[in-house]
Amino acid sequence: MKVGFACDHGGYRLKEKLKKYLLKEDYEVIDYGTNSLESVDYPDYAHLLCKGINDKEVDFGIAICSTGIGISIACNKIKGIRCAKVDNVKEARLTRLDNDSNVVALNGSMPTYLAKDILDVFLKTEFSNLERHKRRIGKLEK
Repeated sequence: MKVGFACDHGGYRLKEKLKKYLLKEDYEVIDYGTNSLESVDYPDYAHLLCKGINDKEVDFGIAICSTGIGISIACNKIKGIRCAKVDNVKEARLTRLDNDSNVVALNGSMPTYLAKDILDVFLKTEFSNLERHKRRIGKLEK
């Protein structure tokens, strides 16, 4: 499975830790930036990540900014993207089961152990494929 990362300066440190973790877990990783603590605009990197998903360069995306909110809004502006700002394992599981989310947004100050747990659940949970959820996703796509 290929996973893409995007972050701004507020998510850089967590992104670097999570990339190493996923590489050890045998995921392929593509880093869409940023690559430093220098102040940047998160929409630029959200766009690169979501383009990678839509172009099938990666299967899932991980977006990180200081709060996770701004980058999730930016991701959700792009057609074909369903990004969920997630704070715990339950939300990670349910956004995959019910919403078939293809991007998870995290806040950059989240403890690394929690972010790893969230990614484990997000990346391993399959969409339920229940009719009611497919119908709702169809409405979102319109």
